[in-house]
Amino acid sequence: MEWILREAPDDWESLVPAGMPKILGRLLAQRGVEAESVERFLRPKLAQLSDPFEIAEMDLAVERVLLAVDAGEEVCIYGDYDVDGVSSIAVLSSVLQAYGLSPSCFVPHRSGEGYGLSDGGVARCLRENPTVSLLISVDCGTVSNDAIDELAKKGIETVVVDHHEMGTVGRPNCVALVNPKSVEDKRGYLCAAGVVFKLAHALLKQRPLPGFDLKQVLDLVAVATISDIVPLVDENRLLVRHGLRLLEKTHRPGLQALLKLTGVMGRLSSADIGFRIGPRLNAAGRMDQPEQALAVLTTESQSEAMQLADDLEEFNRVRQQLDQKILAEAQSLMQENEDLPVIVVGSRGWHAGVVGIVASRLMRMFHKPTFVISIDEDGIGKGSGRSIEGVSLVEAIGAARDLLVAGGGHHMAAGLSIEEAMIDDFRKRFVKFYNETSVGKDLSPKVHIDAEVELGDLSLDFLQSYELLQPFGSGNAQPIFMAREVWLTEPPRRLKNNHLRLFLRQGYEERDAIFFGGGANDLPDPPWDVTFTVDRNVFRGRVSVQISIQHVRAASDN
Repeated sequence: MEWILREAPDDWESLVPAGMPKILGRLLAQRGVEAESVERFLRPKLAQLSDPFEIAEMDLAVERVLLAVDAGEEVCIYGDYDVDGVSSIAVLSSVLQAYGLSPSCFVPHRSGEGYGLSDGGVARCLRENPTVSLLISVDCGTVSNDAIDELAKKGIETVVVDHHEMGTVGRPNCVALVNPKSVEDKRGYLCAAGVVFKLAHALLKQRPLPGFDLKQVLDLVAVATISDIVPLVDENRLLVRHGLRLLEKTHRPGLQALLKLTGVMGRLSSADIGFRIGPRLNAAGRMDQPEQALAVLTTESQSEAMQLADDLEEFNRVRQQLDQKILAEAQSLMQENEDLPVIVVGSRGWHAGVVGIVASRLMRMFHKPTFVISIDEDGIGKGSGRSIEGVSLVEAIGAARDLLVAGGGHHMAAGLSIEEAMIDDFRKRFVKFYNETSVGKDLSPKVHIDAEVELGDLSLDFLQSYELLQPFGSGNAQPIFMAREVWLTEPPRRLKNNHLRLFLRQGYEERDAIFFGGGANDLPDPPWDVTFTVDRNVFRGRVSVQISIQHVRAASDN
């Protein structure tokens, strides 16, 4: 693996805030922060939020929702089954209830009904809500033109609140399409819950509700924004920063229960949500029980919350077992084509809800673009893809469109539907695409390092300033640091799950570190160069700098 130290932009030292470590200026410059925006970036305020009515068709949506409020209409909120979808439903439901409505909430099942306003999902929704007159779709609906037309024929109007890309057939025939991507809007980075928050803000600007504090939904918005892996920039970063602080003292019994269950306490980071809370909420949707995830976000009962959290934990345990089973079977199937530069594996009996996770693991293990496909009893495969830097999955799908039932997504993550008989042909086409588009590219694995530091630099004062860069995530990645010529003061201490505790020395400075999964690696003899991330660690009330090792190499390999 090649180690690449990022260049420091010109004049980065001018960005160093007074009294803070110089390295902070380098990290700010690498994130594109300009001198006049440093304070805004380090200490974002909710007053900096833009006017929600700047989003296209927001006025139409507000007018239609308030009409429903005044008429006491039957309103149904229809959302996706992932964290963003159920969080969006929870936010909008709480706002509409504050206006005096009693909206019904509906989440389709992943395996039987599929994503969005599907035929099966809409049919069940209307059976359960036969008198609905306004349907508000959240985290879906932008490309549901046919479904919205059919709803209109039944006398049901639709408001779409979404963040997905527009379809090729244009705007659906809804009353309002509130989606920053419907036009070129700078807020196109928002997740669905973020767009719902903007709708709620607009409603309250148009018709204030004394006693209703919109800031109290920011815990849900933060969970959704982090879990949906949208860029943590601009307003997203602002919403998550304030949402995490609210989440630390959330009044929601379900989130309290999840935090307790996962052992997350004290000052929360985006990693706590992304790796502990989000996966448990998503597990319910993957196991076709998304109502459980919605219930844990909306329940007002402490006892029910603990039971629901336990249920999500069980779903997550089952999901992890499925992951391991499918991963092992996929690796066995890969042996037939192990020399190929791409991975395409599929099988009957694989759970469609977890193939994306398996694809991510295979891609990281073998550093190859990967599709993992679950084939149903009718011989139709649903696959998820994950890619390496430099290989576009959406372009690969475009190059094989004639072999697919459907497909789309992003450069690094995509999905497809394919007939079982066409999987081998798709693999060959994918290899052809890779070979033709990789000419002249260096696709070898790389680690990009933000800055070189000395272990002695990693003080509590450094940590206090460094944490102003948070929250970390997509678009604001956690910095990776490097230290050279590091020795061990004693042998590594092996922990459970192949983790290692390391005792490092550089010059006269000593620091403890954790190397997650490091016990599975053959470590060179010291001295080492190491890459690592830095976090806050609190143990028995004592705050320290936690060093998490990412990579190790012999120092002589410079």
